[in-house]
Amino acid sequence: MIATSTYLLLYVDSPATSANFYSRLLDRPPVELSPTFALFILDSGLKLGLWSRQDVEPATQVAGGGGELALGVADNQTVDRLHSQWAESGVSIAQDPTALDFGHTFVALDPDGHRLRVFCPTLE
Repeated sequence: MIATSTYLLLYVDSPATSANFYSRLLDRPPVELSPTFALFILDSGLKLGLWSRQDVEPATQVAGGGGELALGVADNQTVDRLHSQWAESGVSIAQDPTALDFGHTFVALDPDGHRLRVFCPTLE
């Protein structure tokens, strides 16, 4: 039997740099920080781990951008507010707020090129 998925691990060049980035976006410090790993616990209970790409075992050649961390929010105004806050703080924006089939969304990039999609789902 497989336990419920509770961790998402992203491979990063610098856990300290990435932890600083995510601390600002998530408005919380990591619960764990070492030279090779940082850990955040999101409100949903999901644990977001940032693992040094150079120390992952077995070694990986994967770089950021091959998937997305999707962050759902309650309304379209929150999507727009977060977009403005993140853009003003220098976060790289890959897609400005737009309406897609599933809802109102934008996409930002972390320092390693991992895609962060903020969205409010369309309710039917």
